[in-house]
Amino acid sequence: MENQYKQIEENIKKIKNNIYEAAIKAGRNPDDITLMAVTKTRTCEEVNKAISCGINLLGENRVQEYLQRADGYDKAEVHLIGHLQTNKVKQIVGKVSMIESVDSIKLAKEIDKQSRALGIVTDVLMEINIGEEDSKNGINKEDAFSLAESINELKNIKLKGLMTIPPKCDEKQLEYYFDDIYKLYIDIANKKLDNINMCIISMGMSSDYELAIKHGSNIVRVGTGIFGQRPAL
Repeated sequence: MENQYKQIEENIKKIKNNIYEAAIKAGRNPDDITLMAVTKTRTCEEVNKAISCGINLLGENRVQEYLQRADGYDKAEVHLIGHLQTNKVKQIVGKVSMIESVDSIKLAKEIDKQSRALGIVTDVLMEINIGEEDSKNGINKEDAFSLAESINELKNIKLKGLMTIPPKCDEKQLEYYFDDIYKLYIDIANKKLDNINMCIISMGMSSDYELAIKHGSNIVRVGTGIFGQRPAL
């Protein structure tokens, strides 16, 4: 276990250095980029080790998994990054600081409803299915403007940006997808809708976060790069 914790510490140092170098190369401020630790299947002990090494943001995939172990985490901000069913919204609103996986007006309205009941405003990202894959959640980029305008009419939910998980592909195609997300982000921001504050692009994972930084990402979501391969389920 001690060796495992040491590896987590070394991995985080390496990734933070890579983020710094990628940001400088792209002409960006490294302080503008946040490293998120993706906690799926990880133990509270592993996650708390990452927090002790300077991780301030956690990404949770599953509502029930998070709720069962939230009290075991040390202090850190938490985003829900996994698919959210409307019947689980009541359980998670108010428990995380952001929901990154909004992909329909039905889901947005339910988040708004439950947030209103608690007297809060919930920050969200719109999840874009940039590769239009049947196996992935997210809205197609062609429908993003319509969803943004619909979210703008809701008072207890605030759209803060975009999230995406691109398909597995070669680097050239990946750059195309990342660039597409950045352009979409700028286009929505330029609409200057009253209830929207576009300031986050959440893209890039363990294998491609440096390339994502080149294309404007300011939250990179890293799981295996920090904790190692997930244990077999």
